[in-house]
Amino acid sequence: MSTTKDFETKQFPTWCPGCGNYGIWTALKNSLVEQGYKPHEVAVVFGIGCSGNMASFLNVYGFHGLHGRVIPVATAIKLCNHKLKVIAVSGDGDGYSIGLGHLIHAIRRNIDITYIVHNNQIYGLTKGQTSPTSEKGFTSKSTPFGSIEDPIDPIALAIDVGASFVARGFTGNIDHLTRLISAGIQHQGFSLIDVLQPCVTFNHLNTFHWFYDRIYELEKTKYQPNDKSVAWLKAREWPTDELIDESAKTKIPIGLFYKDDKETYWNQLSQLKDQALVDQPINDIDISELMKKLS
Repeated sequence: MSTTKDFETKQFPTWCPGCGNYGIWTALKNSLVEQGYKPHEVAVVFGIGCSGNMASFLNVYGFHGLHGRVIPVATAIKLCNHKLKVIAVSGDGDGYSIGLGHLIHAIRRNIDITYIVHNNQIYGLTKGQTSPTSEKGFTSKSTPFGSIEDPIDPIALAIDVGASFVARGFTGNIDHLTRLISAGIQHQGFSLIDVLQPCVTFNHLNTFHWFYDRIYELEKTKYQPNDKSVAWLKAREWPTDELIDESAKTKIPIGLFYKDDKETYWNQLSQLKDQALVDQPINDIDISELMKKLS
């Protein structure tokens, strides 16, 4: 039986003290242990940014990729060996900017990977610039007079383009986040888990206390995650005008927004359905005719 120590390397995290990344690291380890996984049964692909530093701290098969290219690598790993549990770890600046196109196509293909996005609403590693999820009006080093751009809503976007599992967690509630990650890993298909992860160094608006004052769990209401239109409306619950009107304290839901059981990409391919690509024999394959055509 594995323990959380089995999923830790000899390197201790270098994130800022109090960073929300510690909560995701803890929840992910807890989830893997509770489900009975061993380190060699899991592959995690990491992106660029503070979230990507987890590559040094998580003891699994790991790949530290290029900025925004987490999903293509995770997809390739899953298609080569669908027996591995494949997880992609990214940040809002990594996954919702240059990596956004990959997200949409992985969703429509229903690739069987779990995508965990550290969403701190800022570029933390490069010292605090506005990210795609920063509030409109947010002041930063890149927007000293306030951002004039509307933020991306990753939950509503994922639901709209057909994701089969869409959830939001919060690093201030590790038990709840652990359950969400476990549900996402167990889901057969593409699962997006957007995690509200306060940056204690550069984002002084969306703090832990700011979220504690607004967050509520969908599981503690009568909400059912089986209606796409209702899920989309629920995803739009967010205090978008709070920088203009401080009294607009709209509540923020966390939990599972939508779930749909549909076939995964690899399960629809006859070449992969019965046997993983890495297990298929290649010694008895005759490619002489193919080589003649290419010569």
